[in-house]
Amino acid sequence: MPVITEFLHVKTEGNTDIINITNAIEAIIKKHEIKEGMMAVSVIGSTASITNIEYEPGLLLDFPEMLEKIAPSNIVYNHDKKWHDANGYAHLRASLLGNSKNYGIYNNELQIGMWQQIILVDFDNKPRVRKVVLQVVM
Repeated sequence: MPVITEFLHVKTEGNTDIINITNAIEAIIKKHEIKEGMMAVSVIGSTASITNIEYEPGLLLDFPEMLEKIAPSNIVYNHDKKWHDANGYAHLRASLLGNSKNYGIYNNELQIGMWQQIILVDFDNKPRVRKVVLQVVM
């Protein structure tokens, strides 16, 4: 089985920055003329995630608000006491969502819904350049 590997380098602002990477992923599918396969999309690091959302203004506000209720950024976590980096919440949020998702490709198209976009979410408390790995098995 052939495997294609590509990388995206995405600048983020941190603090639950939500970035739509769907178009970049679709461009790679077109570049390699991938007719059919399975793509794994993974972000490197323990304070960022890959997930799906309808990338629209209401949900871009609702999503961080929901995460703030689940893993608040304004409390001290045991991780913070150990490492003094004040990003324990970022690690917890990332572990809840996970760092990778798999997507089908059929007829040279990413198999996602009309209102579904693939997003990178950076939870850390500072800007970063995140490395996203795209691997397609055909």
